[in-house]
Amino acid sequence: MNGLAFFDTNVLVYADDAAYPEKQDRAIALFSEHRRRGTAVLSLQVLQEYFVAATKKLKLAPEVAQRKVELLAHSKVVQFRASDIIAAVELHRLVQISFWDALIVHAARSARAVVLYSEDLQNGAVLGGVRVVDPFIR
Repeated sequence: MNGLAFFDTNVLVYADDAAYPEKQDRAIALFSEHRRRGTAVLSLQVLQEYFVAATKKLKLAPEVAQRKVELLAHSKVVQFRASDIIAAVELHRLVQISFWDALIVHAARSARAVVLYSEDLQNGAVLGGVRVVDPFIR
């Protein structure tokens, strides 16, 4: 676990989803370890998506989800400018992934993360110079 690790929204949502106890345990352990080491990275997009998923999918009260977002925001958080959006559009075009996934990859790349934890992208792929790892694959 050397270097910065970017966390996609789905990993954070699983940390609060008791319907999938194995994934929940793995997500909690992984994020906790990176938080403890100071190597956890998120983006504003991830914080926004987490709030929506927590309140819609997990049915958390908005106050509870807000508090979780406040806690998550203590990690390193990537913030974008217009030039970053353009870079994500270019990545979307070149790599043929969704724009929203390209924005996640670009955020990870911008933070100089060595790994991007995500269930939504191809495990083992290197996108924008960042290695994708699905933390739930055994």
